[in-house]
Amino acid sequence: MRLIRVESGAGRLTFGDIAMACTIGRSGACAAADKREGDGCTPLGSWPIRGVLLRPGKVEAIGISLPWRWIRAHDGWSDDVDDPAYNRPVRLPRPFSAESLIRSDDAYDVIIALGHNDAPPVPGMGSAIFFHLSEGRPTAGCVAVDRRDMLRLLPLLTPGDGMEILA
Repeated sequence: MRLIRVESGAGRLTFGDIAMACTIGRSGACAAADKREGDGCTPLGSWPIRGVLLRPGKVEAIGISLPWRWIRAHDGWSDDVDDPAYNRPVRLPRPFSAESLIRSDDAYDVIIALGHNDAPPVPGMGSAIFFHLSEGRPTAGCVAVDRRDMLRLLPLLTPGDGMEILA
């Protein structure tokens, strides 16, 4: 597995010879075993890339080798520990709490879903750990980079690649 490496303490992401600044969760990084829903912590560890979600009209899908699809108006991601679909993509509206993948900012114009707490999901151990676009502030637990850097990196990624988040 080729890995995107995130040095959380340095705010640096590398993939081969490419290096760029990145942001992580507002609470810093924590051991994956200590990750809890809503804590703002980015989980340390190696996570497979599951696929890409793209916002129509905001980015082009040219040259992407990873599995991808367009984000639709009712797409969400469950973050409710009582939801049987916890840490899974869901359709909105829903009787459980879920984050909309259509945001008013540009952070989710590109979402790379990481395989954290998904095989199978354990309620409360963290949901929606993504690699997405930076909005110039810490994330809720994801890893984020500037749009230009993401668009340079995205076509280089292939199935089987992953992300390693280091302290």
